[in-house]
Amino acid sequence: MEKLKVLVVDDEPGIRSGVIRILKNYTIGFPFMEEDFSFDISEAETGERALEIIENEGADIVLLDNKLPGIQGIEVLEKISKKRIDTAVMMITSYASLDIAVKATNFGAYNFVPKPFTPDELKSSIENISKHLFLKRMTLAMKEEGKQIRFQFLSVLSHELKSPLNAIEGYLKIMEEKQAGENINDYMSMIDRSLVRIKGMRNLIIDMLDLTRLESGKKKRALCEIDINELANLAVDTIKPMAIQHNITIDSNIEKGITIEADHDELEIIFNNLLSNAVKYNRNGGKVSLNITSNDANITITVSDTGIGISTEDLPKLFEEFSRIKNSDTRNITGTGLGLSITKKMVELYNGTIEVNSKPNFGTTFKVVLPF
Repeated sequence: MEKLKVLVVDDEPGIRSGVIRILKNYTIGFPFMEEDFSFDISEAETGERALEIIENEGADIVLLDNKLPGIQGIEVLEKISKKRIDTAVMMITSYASLDIAVKATNFGAYNFVPKPFTPDELKSSIENISKHLFLKRMTLAMKEEGKQIRFQFLSVLSHELKSPLNAIEGYLKIMEEKQAGENINDYMSMIDRSLVRIKGMRNLIIDMLDLTRLESGKKKRALCEIDINELANLAVDTIKPMAIQHNITIDSNIEKGITIEADHDELEIIFNNLLSNAVKYNRNGGKVSLNITSNDANITITVSDTGIGISTEDLPKLFEEFSRIKNSDTRNITGTGLGLSITKKMVELYNGTIEVNSKPNFGTTFKVVLPF
């Protein structure tokens, strides 16, 4: 568990001890973080002592009162700003005039928490400032590593999340105003559509996390001997409910006794993405075939479908991030456009290859070769 250093700067002993008591055993976590945060708390009764601690010991978060003996809190904040110290400052004060608020904001204060505050108010503010600090530092780290988020990534992401949120908000307003009457059954189609939209957003977030961890090199890998037959059958069982909904049969021909040293989750993502695509882009009553064979050097995984197929000009786009083939056959099929990009990166982790052959209206075949 990671620890954030919190410095409480206040001349009132009761405030300092109260903050320590509230945060001592408090932890926070976010979906995009691998570890939760806890807090290591120190205290200072004056601005001079606060600057000494910040310069010599460092502080991730400073809870700063303005009315202090000696130099005032706003002066402490100004010195932190001028020295470009990497810390997030939150003002905790009963005496915040508009002039002080403007100055504090200009000097980089994150926000204000008026005194007195409740434990829940402090915890909520600490959660927000911790998230702000984490994202700020991650952005700086990405810039330093030359991995700035591209404009395309942000624009596509905002579109992919904004559109379903707008739809869900519209459905909720209709229900709130009871525009379709008092009977709950009259709103079931709106509820179903909202759930589909939420599922799509969740899948997008999961795919983004997978992609980010892969590209940052921070994905933890657990290599062990994997029984390919067992894993492939698990993937087939996972995708069967979707196949049944679309009246699609799945045939599998898997050579027994194949094992490979690999990360279970990575291989599962490869199988799940290939099989789910084969079902999603198939036709009602269609068929999916999974074949796995091996020789002394490689494992070959082939997934074929009898679906709508892909045109020759669209094939090169398949493995690009956020790439989705848009035509009359695909307009009602939801997806993030990240699945195949992630699959390709997973395959390449094992020095493997992935190929695709397709013909419009006749189906698509993906072939993955993984060396032992």
